[in-house]
Amino acid sequence: MPDDRNGGSARRERIIDGGPEANPGGPRRPLPEAVRQRVVETAAEVLGALPGDEVPAPLRRFARFERRKRAKLAGPHIAALLEKDDAFRQRVAGALRDAHADLVTAVESGAVPPAADPVQVAVLGYLLRPDGWTDLVEAARAELERSASASEGEAAERRLAALREELAAARSARSAELEKVRAELRDTKAEVAELRRKLHDARTKYRAAQDRADALAAEADRELQAAREQSGASEKELRRLRARVTAAEAAAETAKRAAREGRNVDDVRLRMLLDTLMDAARGVGRELALPSTIGRPADTVGGVEPGLEHRALPGRALSDADPQLLDRLLTLPRVHLIVDGYNVTKTGYGELPLSDQRRRLLSGLGGLAAQTRAEVTCVFDGAELEGPVATGAPRGVRVLFSDPGRTADELIGELVRAEPDGRAVVVVSSDREVADAARRAGARPVPSPLLLRRLARA
Repeated sequence: MPDDRNGGSARRERIIDGGPEANPGGPRRPLPEAVRQRVVETAAEVLGALPGDEVPAPLRRFARFERRKRAKLAGPHIAALLEKDDAFRQRVAGALRDAHADLVTAVESGAVPPAADPVQVAVLGYLLRPDGWTDLVEAARAELERSASASEGEAAERRLAALREELAAARSARSAELEKVRAELRDTKAEVAELRRKLHDARTKYRAAQDRADALAAEADRELQAAREQSGASEKELRRLRARVTAAEAAAETAKRAAREGRNVDDVRLRMLLDTLMDAARGVGRELALPSTIGRPADTVGGVEPGLEHRALPGRALSDADPQLLDRLLTLPRVHLIVDGYNVTKTGYGELPLSDQRRRLLSGLGGLAAQTRAEVTCVFDGAELEGPVATGAPRGVRVLFSDPGRTADELIGELVRAEPDGRAVVVVSSDREVADAARRAGARPVPSPLLLRRLARA
């Protein structure tokens, strides 16, 4: 789908600013941004207070939205309608006439107080359209540009003063560092002199140690020669002792063999006696018809076995902030996990574009569905879409967008109410209204950070 947002924005700006396409008699330059934004916000606030039959048809689907959301989503439509629908513009101006009666009278009479807010005066001029209203808009533009220039000059002066302070601090630090380096150089020279003295002492000790080592080596050679001579005599004695040990081992092996033969006869007799006793015991048991197992005293005490009277819901005793809550709930059989899509993504990674937010969340939910075998439904607000999107849902994940004019919160409520009584339903959302509605419908609400932590672990 071609993206015409830039071109559309330019056309809307020319329409609301009274450019040549919408009002040939108006200013040829666009309204200042502050004036344009104030006009749209004022019209959005008035739109919410109008009776249903007085709301213009193009804006009826936005009338139920919250004021800030209405100004954001319905801004282009409000701008276009202000230019082509004089009745709607007069309704908006009428609301300002009640709220700022004195200022409205001054604007219509051409005697604007010098202390009046130029932006508010320009808004009233645009909506009321008195003679010379374009001059009011240009006066507001000039005042805004003058304020911006003054702010830039003050910022430059503050920056210059900060740079001067930094330069003075740098010079002071440089002097201190230079003095520190000179002190370190003096200490280093003294340390080098000390090391040279120690090196001289070490060389003297090394020569003395070398002379002693040579004397010890000569003495060791003499002792080695004596040890070799003594080793020859020891080897002769060792060979004689080995011959005596071999003869003793042969005699011991003969004695062990004789003892083993006597022991084998005793083992055979003992085994035969044990088999006879076991056969006799089994025969007595069959004769007396004894049971194969004997009960324990505790088996006779009555009580309710776990699971026969009631079943505890996993996670019921855990708080909403407990990290084990979601893991316990996902162990329920045939659990249905309903996710408030944008509430989760804007909590975890709201800095990404909406398409990247949806792709990242659905990828994580696909892995979670494969691990837990749970039924997973992810709901997104259709009003956030800029046009039709192609969303590839992972296997095991159902993706739904709310219809125009409905919010994702309403769609989540319908999904919860559609489930039969007794089925485990878990709703993931940090929106208090969604959580309260889910709890009233019998579902278990879970905050969005727990799902984000579970997906990060996976």
